[in-house]
Amino acid sequence: MEKRGKKLRSLLWGLFLPVLFAAVLVYFIAAADQMSGGQQEETLRQIEEILRQSCVACYASEGVYPPNLEYLKEHYGLQIDETRYAVFYVAFAENLMPEIAVLEKEP
Repeated sequence: MEKRGKKLRSLLWGLFLPVLFAAVLVYFIAAADQMSGGQQEETLRQIEEILRQSCVACYASEGVYPPNLEYLKEHYGLQIDETRYAVFYVAFAENLMPEIAVLEKEP
């Protein structure tokens, strides 16, 4: 009878370990995916912040905000990977901060 109990425990333990391992693996994969998503959001936020700082630098030196994104590229050396990011830049007036949005393009 004791042998049967040991076999049953051994069988259950043999089934439990792979299930536990799979659950832990799924948890770590999900956590890594969530971290990379947070990192992408942070990258987009940083690009927007750099664009805003470039606009303020232009306003401080020239007295007007840049009329378009190309102006920042030509006169202030701004570089953006346009194959990866879409930048929406809308200037209303020379004395108002432009609306800026950065989105990641689909691969």
